[in-house]
Amino acid sequence: MSSDNGEFSFPRTPTKGRNGLPKIQTHGKKQEDQICHDDSAPPVKAQTIDELHSLQRKRSVPNTPIKGETQPAFNAVVSEEERQKQQLQSISASLASLTRETGPKVVRGDPDRKSETPRAHVTTHHVAGPTSDSSLKFTHILYNLSPGELYEQAIKYEKGSFITSSGALATLSGAKTGRSPRDKRVVRDETTEDELWWGKGSPNIEMDEHSFLVNRERAVDYLCSLDKVYVNDQFLNWDPVHRIKVRIVSARAYHSLFMHNMCIRPTTEELEDFGTPDFTIYNAGMFPCNRYTHYMTSSTSIDLNLGRREMVILGTQYAGEMKKGLFGVMHYLMPKRQILSLHSGCNMGKDGDVALFFGLSGTGKTTLSTDHNRYLIGDDEHCWSENGVSNIEGGCYAKCIDLSKDKEPDIFNAIKFGTVMENVVFDEHTREVDYSDKSVTENTRAAYPIEYIPNAKIPCVGPHPKNVILLACDAFGVLPPVSKLSLAQTMYHFISGYTALVAGTEDGIKEPQATFSACFGAAFIMLHPTKYAAMLAEKMKKHGATGWLVNTGWSGGSYGSGKRIKLAYTRKIIDAIHSGKLLEANYTKTEIFGLEIPTEIEGVPSEILDPANTWPDKAGHRETLVKLGGLFKNNFEGFLNYKIGSDNVTEEILAAGPNLE
Repeated sequence: MSSDNGEFSFPRTPTKGRNGLPKIQTHGKKQEDQICHDDSAPPVKAQTIDELHSLQRKRSVPNTPIKGETQPAFNAVVSEEERQKQQLQSISASLASLTRETGPKVVRGDPDRKSETPRAHVTTHHVAGPTSDSSLKFTHILYNLSPGELYEQAIKYEKGSFITSSGALATLSGAKTGRSPRDKRVVRDETTEDELWWGKGSPNIEMDEHSFLVNRERAVDYLCSLDKVYVNDQFLNWDPVHRIKVRIVSARAYHSLFMHNMCIRPTTEELEDFGTPDFTIYNAGMFPCNRYTHYMTSSTSIDLNLGRREMVILGTQYAGEMKKGLFGVMHYLMPKRQILSLHSGCNMGKDGDVALFFGLSGTGKTTLSTDHNRYLIGDDEHCWSENGVSNIEGGCYAKCIDLSKDKEPDIFNAIKFGTVMENVVFDEHTREVDYSDKSVTENTRAAYPIEYIPNAKIPCVGPHPKNVILLACDAFGVLPPVSKLSLAQTMYHFISGYTALVAGTEDGIKEPQATFSACFGAAFIMLHPTKYAAMLAEKMKKHGATGWLVNTGWSGGSYGSGKRIKLAYTRKIIDAIHSGKLLEANYTKTEIFGLEIPTEIEGVPSEILDPANTWPDKAGHRETLVKLGGLFKNNFEGFLNYKIGSDNVTEEILAAGPNLE
């Protein structure tokens, strides 16, 4: 059989080849073409496999001029090498030992890629004194790596890191699977002595400057002893006028990817002009603190020094410590600029009407603030300034336990490439995550960029809020489904931060337990709660916002006898708040708490709007109502001795609470 192109054929009379197979004869159309070859593409321009690999990756950082007065003449650009050297000098200064006064020798790039051309490096000139082992080595800086690069680092070097079937990175946070509030310390100095909230009820546990520096030195020495560290330079606060520059130095790719997702990601141009950070985190969580250090009560310590604008983490790898540590910093820095920092969700209607959602775990804050008919500004941390509201973060940190596509489709679909998942359990073969499995912890989480939410508003800013919604899951069943609040009532319930959890006892009897968390986030606030409440009332009054108390808990009786208010009814209530229709309703006032409740809401049965109507046991209703009022008053006792603004403000707030007389 001859071929059509004449290049090769099987001969009509086969000649025997090896093992009796027919030989293939090649035929050239031209005399000079005597070989069979594939000339469909030219060969690669590489002489070695390393050169071939170098061709695979092209550099993504452009050379752009530095803005400002120091820009070279004739618009000359600064070379990439020089710019990288400036960045490394800044990072070396961040890692400087306070006793040795200089930073480590640092070089940019992965030490395990030895075939790569060495990148910019910085060698510091140490002061006279004995040479240490650490001063003889280079610390490699992995600077603002992309998710793909961080995936590679985590999977190769961090045991327990895997790619799940959805493309997300699953990882482990070590022995700690949640925050350690009892191990968090704040330096008490001449400034913070008067500014911060100390004492009973405060989350701020003090330490002195010396103990902080001991822990800082321990963390920095540990990080500098490593072959490589991860450095993230990013922003907090989407309002460009009030944003904060943060630097995170960490030992794990997991931590770097987490903060890449949770903080605001700078553009290439912003990164080139980043300069000195406003705040720095030293995450040496894989290394314990020294228990003999003063103020230490365990091998874990999360230390905040507001004067030095630094945070040190030792003895815990739980990434949420970084997120909430920075939130605490914003709770301190923003009020100094007359900006209110808020632990809330925030969304915006298509007409520009903004609503804030406050609520503790289990109240429905995430569910109700995520509305497909409205834009999501953020799910957790916000600022309210003279410019309006802005999200502090660049991502979301969602609970994953019992997550399903039907219940939370946006969160479920956001778990894809780039998302980091903490402590989840997955099938070892298919890598499919079992969201119901609590083998590692119930506190399974996913951190992803906010752009992964389809209706996220980018940039995450909005005008001044029209509605401030305080959510409570009242398992006692005596708070109405919705109440319109006066400014004083808004301050009272904002300071109280109430919800009720259902707790089980050993013999199986279940009863509600009241939980109070000042400003709906007592673990993170730095100033006295009344200061935040006064700022909230001032901004609400100035911009005409209305306060609402929404109960997503029980009706017709306490937990066990009543029923949970249907989510469909709560959504109708929220819709009526957004549309403004609820402002036009007729209202009556309840006893004890003095709450104004509407008599009618479209789509909601009128009989459930007043809890007194839903309880078959009227005496039991009043008894439970008085009991809850007493719990509110007892909780508020801790705030009575603190004055804000004019002398009568505290009395006005107190009068807005329950009246048991």
